Amino acid sequence: MRGRLRTTRWVLLAFVVIVAVAVATVYLTAPRPGGRLDPASTSPAGTHALISLLRDHGVEVVTAADADEVARAARPDTLLVIAQTMYLTSGKTVDRLAGLPGDLLLVEPAGLAREKLAPQLTLGKPTEFGGGEPNCELPAAIRAGVTQLGPVNTYTADDVALTSCYDGALVRYHDGNRTVTVVGAGDFLTNSHLLKEGNAALAMNLAGAAPRVIWYAPQYFETSSTGDRKLADLLPRQVHWIVLQLCLVVALLALAQGRRLGPLVAESLPVVVRASETVEGRGRLYRSRRARDRAADALRSAALGRLAPRLGLTAGAAPQAVAAAVAARCGVTANTAGHVLFGPPPASDTELVHLAHQLDDMERQVAQS
Repeated sequence: MRGRLRTTRWVLLAFVVIVAVAVATVYLTAPRPGGRLDPASTSPAGTHALISLLRDHGVEVVTAADADEVARAARPDTLLVIAQTMYLTSGKTVDRLAGLPGDLLLVEPAGLAREKLAPQLTLGKPTEFGGGEPNCELPAAIRAGVTQLGPVNTYTADDVALTSCYDGALVRYHDGNRTVTVVGAGDFLTNSHLLKEGNAALAMNLAGAAPRVIWYAPQYFETSSTGDRKLADLLPRQVHWIVLQLCLVVALLALAQGRRLGPLVAESLPVVVRASETVEGRGRLYRSRRARDRAADALRSAALGRLAPRLGLTAGAAPQAVAAAVAARCGVTANTAGHVLFGPPPASDTELVHLAHQLDDMERQVAQS
């Protein structure tokens, strides 16, 4: 018995270890989605592989999610890598980045980032297949050799001493104490292109030029709020005009499609329903819901509607007058006639049937008198 328990424990322990190893393996090897040049993404467009290589070679890499983290981590001995994404569109953010200390590495900067962070450069002619031999004296490019940069932008400058490599796809110049490096392509830094030709070497040489690197590739729009803004303030101005135009179109369409209400037109029913079927259907409905009070009201109202013209009374005659007139015609007391015509609802189906017979007798006597 003890031997079986011991064997069972070892089997359970081995099972737990296998499950734990499997879970850890799946977690560590699972793809991590993300946007373009995202340092945490293992997708083809991410840069997780480059960040891991830099850290393996002793470079301290700070991945900043927003401009506030960049400002907190910025130091004069730090290389600030600013990778252009679709979310880097705020002029305030770019101005804030321009005032931070340290060298700059701009990856494929768009118009706003290039004008604010590298105003000395002029955008040249884009090239569909960038790369090849460096053809320059920049050590980082010489050690990398032949590369495959893909589609690139090229840059020129007239007012500064510019070191240009790969036909203008990679340039470097000095702005005071700051070294500014601009590369017109970002694909060679990604996970899917890092192993082509000398891309990995060029990426390591450029991004690992300092012992401490801040990698900033924004993956969402940065907005500043004072707490007093409304949701409508966040919408572009064009949206208000679009909504106004849509309202005008809907109003005009309603006027064009609207129809004036004309006189009522009597139309024959598509199916003729006999009165007896209607009465029988309503009676069954009252019975299924045990609505003896409503059935009695319907019987009394119908009887009063037929009796009043024969008695010479109006539809709004007082109950006392109706009871007295019926009593005079039927030879009963006024209290008896009033109880039948205006009394309490019946308590059972038998009483309801009896009430119907009494009303029918009254109508017949009045009609024959």
